[in-house]
Amino acid sequence: MGQKFFDMSSDKKFQNYINGKWISSISGKEYEVFNPANKSELLGTVSFCSKKDVDLAIDAASSSLHSWSNFTAPERGEILFEALRIMDSRKLDLAETITLEEGKVLADSEAEVKRSMNIIQFSAGEGRRLLGNIKQSEIKNNVAYTMRKPLGVVGIITPWNFPLAIPAWKIAPALICGNTVIFKPAISTPLSAIKLVEIFEEAGLPPGVINLVTGSGSEIGQSLVEDNRVQGISFTGSTEIGTKIYSDGASKLKKVQCEMGGKNAVIVLKDADIEKAAKDVVVGAFGSTGQRCTATSRVIIEQEIYDEFMDKVLILTEDLKVGNGIDPDTDMGPLSSLDQLEKVTEYIGLGVEQGGKILIGGNRLEGKTFDDGFYVEPTIFTDVDKENIVAKEEIFGPVLVSFKASDLSEALDIANDVEFGLSSSIYTKDIKEAYKYINNVDTGMVHVNSPTLGGEVHLPFGGLKSSGVGHREQGEEGFNFFSEIISVYIDHS
Repeated sequence: MGQKFFDMSSDKKFQNYINGKWISSISGKEYEVFNPANKSELLGTVSFCSKKDVDLAIDAASSSLHSWSNFTAPERGEILFEALRIMDSRKLDLAETITLEEGKVLADSEAEVKRSMNIIQFSAGEGRRLLGNIKQSEIKNNVAYTMRKPLGVVGIITPWNFPLAIPAWKIAPALICGNTVIFKPAISTPLSAIKLVEIFEEAGLPPGVINLVTGSGSEIGQSLVEDNRVQGISFTGSTEIGTKIYSDGASKLKKVQCEMGGKNAVIVLKDADIEKAAKDVVVGAFGSTGQRCTATSRVIIEQEIYDEFMDKVLILTEDLKVGNGIDPDTDMGPLSSLDQLEKVTEYIGLGVEQGGKILIGGNRLEGKTFDDGFYVEPTIFTDVDKENIVAKEEIFGPVLVSFKASDLSEALDIANDVEFGLSSSIYTKDIKEAYKYINNVDTGMVHVNSPTLGGEVHLPFGGLKSSGVGHREQGEEGFNFFSEIISVYIDHS
């Protein structure tokens, strides 16, 4: 459902956070946020920012940078530990907020909150581990070492599909490294972002260290990229927008990190645990309504077990209960917006036009409560040519495409024949085949006998090819992006 400007009449009003204060946009414009499970349920009205608001936020972040960067890293870590304690006390409210504004089932939202807490915990602990290295100097009576310095003012631009976790895994390492932050959440899911900023505020983060601006991604994002006071941009979103941000940022000599799309494949060999593989594929394809960059969108099955495997997948898919994500019995919630619904159904239609056969699903769900939200059936394609649009492009919805392969070599050819390279998985009991796959698949994250989903917060997250550019997120790589390494030489002769 598109955003609509209106007069300020709602009592559910949410403002920007700039320089330690909650303030309305300079223009006074606001927009409405609705529940995708019930498009008539207004969740709140949110400030719609312009370049002028961004300028205020950058002013605040620039002014507070020196003071914040001179906090010791352990001092910054203590604030993050306090934020963690507050988040733990509010985890149910946060999970419900995610479900209400994004649509995913409550169990997935609870898992997202847990992941957010994990990354804050990991980053807070890094306050006592932000290491440089002492090097033996070639010159007598000299000490040589390296140390980290903050990047400076950084822009954080996040998507709607993980409205709490992705901001957390960018903001927490940015803060622990001593940066100040301009945070631009997705226009359709600002409420989780607002609650995250409230937590940082309550934890004692000084004014100006984090600043929240809501509204148009194109206007706010471009303002962050163009302003020379912003030293870095961390972006998660589409490949098209990420490519532009990276190009424009490079022309300004900014440090840019972009995590983008995926078209993730699972390979199932004939010796696999079929029961486990089938369950994991269904979870990977239809969990979070397929709206995650690591979702399983292709499954490539060795031909000897193709029919048996797909029969199991079909049964599991038929058993999925689609409905309002707030209902604990729901397995798959709505798509996040009308735009997403129209996009997914268009892809399904094009897939059929280009010769694909639908095994199950393919339709918008209608009737009863479905008419109130943006629901589509979990959908599986078979007999799809690898040039079919549903086999090549990221759909970002509950659509799975199946292929047959004669052996692992052919399966790898199919898996690698897309522009993306984020995550992949293989199911096999043969260690030789597993290592052949690991060494030859073109993805930044590789799973053996586990789904394509997610990753652990202390390991790097990111992809190859069109799936990502710049430093990886999370783990040590996350801190490498948000800091600069400098070399120090001291002559004590």
